[in-house]
Order: sequence, then structure tokens, then C-alpha cells
Amino acid sequence: MTKGQTPVVAGKRAVLEAIRAGEASEVLIARGSRQSPGMRDVFDAARSGHVRTREVDRPALDALADDHRGVVAKIDAMPTHTTLGERDLSTFSWDDDAVAVVLDGVEDPQNLGAAARSIEASGARMLITRTHRAAPVTPAAVRASAGALLHLPHARVANLARAIERLKDLRFTVIGLDEDAPGTIDDQVCPTGRVALVLGSEGSGMSRLVREHCDLLVSLPMHGKVGSLNVAASLAAVLYAYVLPSRGGG
Repeated sequence: MTKGQTPVVAGKRAVLEAIRAGEASEVLIARGSRQSPGMRDVFDAARSGHVRTREVDRPALDALADDHRGVVAKIDAMPTHTTLGERDLSTFSWDDDAVAVVLDGVEDPQNLGAAARSIEASGARMLITRTHRAAPVTPAAVRASAGALLHLPHARVANLARAIERLKDLRFTVIGLDEDAPGTIDDQVCPTGRVALVLGSEGSGMSRLVREHCDLLVSLPMHGKVGSLNVAASLAAVLYAYVLPSRGGG
């Protein structure tokens, strides 16, 4: 989390991805840690990307970020090259079997980042969230995403229901993950073609209007004593156990 006015991302993975995405303007590394294996990767990436590196005392890093693990990257601003709007959904280059993920009302940056990490790693093409009552892309979110938010196209829209209808016009089947769905992912076969997965917040799930715009509702089978998973874990499960196998990616 940024403490001062300079936007930063912290932690080795997030810093590496900031460098690779061309977002880092300077990398600050704790004095004396240059020769550790993890930091050598950071130095090598910075050198390859022509990003300035500087060794500083740990209090200087503490002043910039919490839990920095000895490395911080300064960036000019939170990434904008991956940020899209509703109209961009229609002009985006979608593959015939593209996967998009819609998050409805996820307000915690850590959950946003963790979900983005699963989305990007799975090969899904886009994250779609609301502009209001939704987590912003903050340094904490980028850290939780292991830098995935620096690469993943992210559409922020004012009206999710309208955006979902736009996806339907683009031949997406919209699948909502809902604990009250009539069947689980074990009972339903994932549709072929383009798929948009919709997940709500941990507390209230999907909004009624968004749920009504889904073509299909499924739930995750829960066999233990815990009744639910957090949004990032649920997303990873449905992507890797339900969607990707239908595309030859599982």
C-alpha cells in the first residue's frame, strides 16, 4: 500500500511484472540484499528493461509501502493502458472461445488482485468490474495480483447488466456462479464458444439484476464443513475445473 504521494508497487513478483509491463520508473532495493537469488532476478529484469535501480536503507522502503519484502518499484501512475470502458467490449479482439470474467460488487482490493491473478494465469481475456462500489486498482491490488493487473485488460463499466447484454450481442454465453443455482458444475456441461463468468461479492453475491441477465447459473459442489469459498478461490475452481477443460486447456 502506498503511504506517500508516489504510486508504488511492492514485493518481488509485483515489481518484476511492473518492470516487464514497462510501468516501473525506478526500483528501490533494500541495502545489502542485492546478491540474494530473488533480488538478482529483479536486477536482471531492470537492467534488461533499462529501469534505474537504487539501493536504499529499509526505513526508506518502510516509508513508501507496507510489507515490501525489500523491494519497491516507483511507477508514474496506476496502469491505464489496460483499462477499458463499456464501448471497448464491442471493438475488442475476441477469440471464438474467449473467456471473460465479470466481478459484481467485489470491493476489497486484495480480492480483486487475487481474482485477477487467476484470470490472467488461466488465459481468460478480460476482467470486467463496476466503476462504483467496486475495488479500485491500487498498489495493494497489484501486489495481490502478483502483477497480473499490469497486463490484464480490465473494463470498468457503469452498468454491469448493460455490459452483460453487450457481451451477449458478441455471442457470449453468460454463466453466473450462484450458491442457490439448481445445479453444480458437476451437473452442467460448460457451453462451447465464448463464455463470460459472473461472480458476486462474498457477502451478498450477485445483484438481482445481474443474476437475471445470466443465461445459466451454476454452483460449486461443497463437500466439507465449510459452506463457501472466497471469490478468488471460487473463480479459480470454476475456471480450471469447469471452463478450461471444455476448451482443451485443462
